[in-house]
Amino acid sequence: MNAALVLQLARQDLLDRYAGSMLGGFWTFVQPLLNMLVFILVFSQIMQARLPAVTAGAHSYSVYLIAGLLGWIAFSSTLLRTTTMFIDQGGLIKKVPLELTVFPLAIVLSDTVVFVISFGLFSLYLLIISHPFTPAMLWVPIAFALQQAFAVNLGIVLGALSVFYRDIKEGVSVLLQLWFWLTPIVYVVEILPDWVQPLLWLNPMYPVVDTYHNAVLFGEVTAPQRLLPLVVVAALSFVAGRWLLRRLESDIRDLV
Repeated sequence: MNAALVLQLARQDLLDRYAGSMLGGFWTFVQPLLNMLVFILVFSQIMQARLPAVTAGAHSYSVYLIAGLLGWIAFSSTLLRTTTMFIDQGGLIKKVPLELTVFPLAIVLSDTVVFVISFGLFSLYLLIISHPFTPAMLWVPIAFALQQAFAVNLGIVLGALSVFYRDIKEGVSVLLQLWFWLTPIVYVVEILPDWVQPLLWLNPMYPVVDTYHNAVLFGEVTAPQRLLPLVVVAALSFVAGRWLLRRLESDIRDLV
């Protein structure tokens, strides 16, 4: 694996996001900042949203929302873009005998850079509102690494299959919209019926978002075993993705 090539592809991916714009890479900072300002304004000020379990001030809901939302944005971006990576990079794959795995690694690295920038801006907001930083926040990068491992490996599986079944891209877009609302990001678990709450553990992204909320808002450490389902599905996706690439690589190179 050529690490320099992965870094170059990730850099190019970041540049291509805003190619042709006057501000270029500066939008990497502006876009997440604008998104956070909109959510803070709409949900914390206009709607006067509050968390039932939190007695803190008017900013509690915005902290809850953004803590989960930033992780979800990175996850959904990596999964969706990895699903189409072989088709999108078809010209390069045909011309240059690159390892196919360099493309998903470049995507996940690019999305990690955006997440770090976004979380840095979020941390600045936390400082402004005097929100405490606790050791529990060290769980944020751990949860992020696990979710991105899941996203990129699942994306490899779907990306390999999408070369043969082009409808997969649209299916993943629909799935992510549904998945977002099945994950407690904009709402709290307590509002759900009692019989629904245990079913959340069937959602591998639930323990990740729960970890973000616990670490950032409540200053609590998530029990490691809660992340075990995510570790399992990430490992299974890794095995399935590598198996598919070995079986289908020549066909992928011919068809993209």
